[in-house]
Amino acid sequence: MFVPIGNTCPSFKEFTLIMYIAQCRPFQQPAVSVGNVGQLATDLMISTLNMPRVGYLHTDCLIPMVGSNPYAASTDNSTELCTAAEVYSLPDLKLAALQIRTPIIQTKQKQFRKLIISWIKSSGFTRSILLSSSHAYQRDDQQIHSSPLRYLLTPAMQHIVCDVLKELEWKEMERVSMFPGISDTEQRLYIPGGGITKGLYTDCCHEDIPLAVVLTFCSEGDNIPDAFALINHLNDWLHLVASDKNESTKWRAPCSWRLLFGSGIPPALF
Repeated sequence: MFVPIGNTCPSFKEFTLIMYIAQCRPFQQPAVSVGNVGQLATDLMISTLNMPRVGYLHTDCLIPMVGSNPYAASTDNSTELCTAAEVYSLPDLKLAALQIRTPIIQTKQKQFRKLIISWIKSSGFTRSILLSSSHAYQRDDQQIHSSPLRYLLTPAMQHIVCDVLKELEWKEMERVSMFPGISDTEQRLYIPGGGITKGLYTDCCHEDIPLAVVLTFCSEGDNIPDAFALINHLNDWLHLVASDKNESTKWRAPCSWRLLFGSGIPPALF
């Protein structure tokens, strides 16, 4: 259920929704999808565009969480708290972002997918974009010898942006053999490490929802370069910020990135 902040509920009619959804893990471990790339890329977008928070999703499908404001730019908003699933909006660009920071409870992933689809339908989004990632070490030969960036479009989305992405020379996610080395006749969509990406994509195909999945192959570790590559790739399509071909796009990292890998070794130990 979407809960607005304030007395008025924001309108998302004809908006573009960009979202990142944490991965479901066994035993409800507090971890997100491989590399965290989609979350980091969404962080860059929200921070750079200074998107205000307009509400949150209230659901028992996510592991509860509360923390300090990850996008605090001054002492005025440094005391604000963030929760597991928050919605940010920028009416001038007709843009909304859903940032989910905790994993989905394993037994409730189908319920959560239904919740997301219901919210997308009721909000009137023109199109939705899911940022995701997949294990680099599980690529096949054709995926290794090319860019790590891929996309998927539901049938409803193909009518809207298929020609645009072809002009950009984006590469569609390949189907891989179900039985590698034995038979290549049976193909399947395989996104290892992508959490509910495949399930949500399949559901949106059945529900005739315009959805694009933009993902990258990556490995665990320092995934900041992967996040910049993914958001720059998305910016080539949506033109969220101005960019110069001779100069890298200027994205502003949020304050929460300062301790992305911890605070270091305490000097008092030595």
